[in-house]
Amino acid sequence: MIVQSEFAPARWLRNPHAQTVWASTVRRIHLPTLQNERLELPDGDFVDLFHLAGTSQFRVCLFHGLEGTLESNYLKGLLNALKRLGICATLMMFRGCSGEPNRFLRTYHSGHTQDIRYLISVLQSRNPQTPLAAVGYSLGGNALLKYQGEEQAASPLSIAIAVSPPFMLAGGARQLNRGISKIYQRHLIKLMKKKMLIRLPVHTNAPFAPKDVIGVQTLYEFDDKITAPLHGFDGADHYYTECSSKKYLHKIASPTHIVYSRDDPFFECESIPREQDLSSYVTLELSDHGGHVGFVAQSPTGMPNYWLEQRLPEIIGAKMSA
Repeated sequence: MIVQSEFAPARWLRNPHAQTVWASTVRRIHLPTLQNERLELPDGDFVDLFHLAGTSQFRVCLFHGLEGTLESNYLKGLLNALKRLGICATLMMFRGCSGEPNRFLRTYHSGHTQDIRYLISVLQSRNPQTPLAAVGYSLGGNALLKYQGEEQAASPLSIAIAVSPPFMLAGGARQLNRGISKIYQRHLIKLMKKKMLIRLPVHTNAPFAPKDVIGVQTLYEFDDKITAPLHGFDGADHYYTECSSKKYLHKIASPTHIVYSRDDPFFECESIPREQDLSSYVTLELSDHGGHVGFVAQSPTGMPNYWLEQRLPEIIGAKMSA
């Protein structure tokens, strides 16, 4: 089902780039107190978890976007919103994103659902009676949707929410190599190249050399030369085909909600799913404005109002109290 969102942008932030940049860089917000846990993975690597204490009878799992960190505003904002509501949460930082390099050269990617699946199984085993919800942003939203499609009716999540996911990864790579959107690409590529070059010297069996990493200029090149060979894909096109969330949406068989803006500067608008692409369990909430993980509205006093931090707990609460 596709529904029109009630989100309305602040009148001074209607531009998609203004929405994106304001929410991600201009805002100043502190991280609430979290409990850190290192979760050892079945393959010998690890991820770091950050738990938010609360009084709720359910728990929300959070999954960040490409090169997200604990300083990402969208994570800090939602964690503070959940804290105010007394909702328990667990943030999983993907491999290598918690400030310490992971043990293997391979890390994470848009379709890497193994660690999501393992985290959920661990949380279930610890507290079998505690319902689970999940929120994934951008890359994390794509992976969460893919997980839902893989698990189908067996998904243990009471509700899964994806915010600004890349429905078609190839379209995202094309869009980020156009016009103003190249600014986002340069920022992400710089972070990804730096992290890979730091780790390469301790991994002598890498399928590429430092010069290959240094020469990368676009997201497509990085995925073709680095992401794909590291994770068993035959190039970027194969990776994009296998891991784009759009191909999994019709398979989803448990409650799933997507929040997306038609003017997202990270992705081609042509990739937005149609009704026939969605299973009956999927709600796609579309707005005309909002940018990429932006959705900055305006309060009655004229101050910025971070709409996602109201809307996401509202979606979760409605499902958990049903």
